[in-house]
Amino acid sequence: MKTAVHSEIGKLEGVIIHPPGSEVENMTPENAERALYSDILNLSIASKEYAQLAGVLRKVSSVFEVKSLLKDVLQDEKVKGYLLNEVCLTEHIGSCNQLADIKADVLANLLIEGVVLEKTNLTNYLSNERFLIRPLHNLFFTRDSAMGMNDHMLIGKMANPVRERESLIMETIFNHHPNFETQTLNAGKPSDGILVNRKSTIEGGDVQIARDDIFVIGTGVRTSTQGIDFIIENIKQLKKEKHHIIIQELPESPESFIHLDMVFTFLNTNECMVYPPVVFGMSRFRTIHLEIENGKVTKIEEFPNIPAALKKLGMDLKPISCGGNSDPWIQEREQWHSGANFFAFAPGKVIGYQRNVHTIEELNKSGYEVLAATDVISGKVSPDDYKKCVVTIAGSELARGGGGARCMTQPIRRAQINW
Repeated sequence: MKTAVHSEIGKLEGVIIHPPGSEVENMTPENAERALYSDILNLSIASKEYAQLAGVLRKVSSVFEVKSLLKDVLQDEKVKGYLLNEVCLTEHIGSCNQLADIKADVLANLLIEGVVLEKTNLTNYLSNERFLIRPLHNLFFTRDSAMGMNDHMLIGKMANPVRERESLIMETIFNHHPNFETQTLNAGKPSDGILVNRKSTIEGGDVQIARDDIFVIGTGVRTSTQGIDFIIENIKQLKKEKHHIIIQELPESPESFIHLDMVFTFLNTNECMVYPPVVFGMSRFRTIHLEIENGKVTKIEEFPNIPAALKKLGMDLKPISCGGNSDPWIQEREQWHSGANFFAFAPGKVIGYQRNVHTIEELNKSGYEVLAATDVISGKVSPDDYKKCVVTIAGSELARGGGGARCMTQPIRRAQINW
């Protein structure tokens, strides 16, 4: 499969996911904050809810799982050696020699679920750490570690060290798995004369492809301005024709604003989901339009909000409000549980949490038929029979992890849209 992501809404043809496993339970209240959680999840319930998302995706697209892909690439001893070396260097582990002879399928599990620290010497005995290699608690949010940008896959540079191995794994998969044909750009490594600032961070939750020539990117606690500068430099080098980046500053708190897709997502060729207080509210958070052509930044200007900037570029989007328009408290409650975080698997066909009832009602008022994920999976209904629909998945437990349907999906191929 050749990777190609030229929009947020083109018909989904390939997507990478990771069903949450024991790595989610290898967490205590004491280390939950370090793991970037505000609470610990009940895996048995979260797994059932996640199965609804995965089941819907398998009805509409080719679906790949991280663990299976990782097992495949680890069959190559050179690739295995490279990845283990990178993990040891990145996570300041003295040696990974004890892992070198482990079979690929077992090693893939360990790199995701964690390697227990053996208390075989004084240092280890006195250590408060349970793991030599920590579990990847956030891996089921596959969106952040790599993102499709037209024909390239941009490998993320995570803002928190606890997530760096996710990017290492995805880069190894895209560079070595025979199923994929792509070119990778790594936001954490210098390439083709483009230097990387040590403050550079980029996560997929902040990067949205509006159109081939328009990227909408959030900057806040997870994606730095230096990270966006890395994208700018690559566009200057790779593209001669005119391209646009719309940058949205994000609040640093609360934690529900960590990524742009928690306050703004694309739904259709002419509709978007917004959290009004951040997208339209009068605040100090700026919306900046940056134009690039022939290897140069030709324009930098400010707009009142993202939809206004997109309209100037020929994309006139009707905003639909997360939580509806009647009560700011309802908007705030539903945004907290990823009410603005929708994943489009085709134009006008999206997936989101059923718990955000006011948001779902608002979509229904705009012509979106409400379909239960269980009905789609069983074949009782089909999204193909509707021009617009919202497929609702259970989210009483998953939402407590701090992300929604877009966070849990990494599209690698979408059909082109005839704009």
